[in-house]
Amino acid sequence: MTSVPTYATRASFLGIERGDAGAAICVAGIPYDFGTSNRPGARFGPAAIRAASRMLVDGDHPIAGVAPADSDIADIGDFRLVHGDILGSLAAIEAQAKPLNHLVALGGDHTITLGLLRALAARGGLSAPPLALVHFDAHVDTWPDSFGQRFGHGSPFYHAIEEGLIDPHRTVQIGIRSPMEKSVRDWTVAKGVTILFAEAVHEEGPRATAERIREVVGDRPAYLSFDIDALDPAFAPGTGTPEIGGLFTWQAQAILRRLAGLKFQGMDVVEVSPPYDVSEITALAAATFAWEYLALLAPRASL
Repeated sequence: MTSVPTYATRASFLGIERGDAGAAICVAGIPYDFGTSNRPGARFGPAAIRAASRMLVDGDHPIAGVAPADSDIADIGDFRLVHGDILGSLAAIEAQAKPLNHLVALGGDHTITLGLLRALAARGGLSAPPLALVHFDAHVDTWPDSFGQRFGHGSPFYHAIEEGLIDPHRTVQIGIRSPMEKSVRDWTVAKGVTILFAEAVHEEGPRATAERIREVVGDRPAYLSFDIDALDPAFAPGTGTPEIGGLFTWQAQAILRRLAGLKFQGMDVVEVSPPYDVSEITALAAATFAWEYLALLAPRASL
């Protein structure tokens, strides 16, 4: 239990005091939005997520029975970027992520995930199989470019597949519903990616969705990437490319809680754009999903 009021908690993620990079789990902000195609502002996401996380410090996780902030964890601050330089920033993200034991990244737009996956692949070496991917989003993010820009927030998983960073046959996307060219959808499906459209999640429910995710991922080491626009704009207005018909907050939370035991190697939560948020509800959702991820790493009861 926190000894100070939540509103007075230290302005780190979950009020974490530790700040060195030697922790088993490191939280880092990546204040980057050079890759956005619509509304900018995701560079302010890390600060907003940290502030909203104060709501999560006054008790244990109700399922895991632990306080994630009590584990071997540090908030190491924000990554340094090469301002205005997408390629330079991707290289900087990769270099800063590579030495860390296990990273929880607070974004930032979705372009950052490419740098993070490159870092994990470099750590694993050539002999390691590509990672499985659990990807919550309104968009498939497998466009070969973003409005003529080769690297942007609509293309990280196109490049991740092409570079062999993730195994498309072990990749599952949850909440997809945006407009997309038929060629993009056909390419994604042909590569072997499993797409769980938002409507299917609504109809089948969290338990069946989680079971399908488990089937796709199997026992492969996996990465979790959570774009906050997977949620309906009613629950996450503060994002750059909102799409109606999205997941309810409780659905996404219930799905995540049923993924305990998967071999996650790291995660990011991205696309929080505070200038468009209302009463911190988007930032709080993002902070809660990062908190839920940390709880997944602790022993817990089955649901």
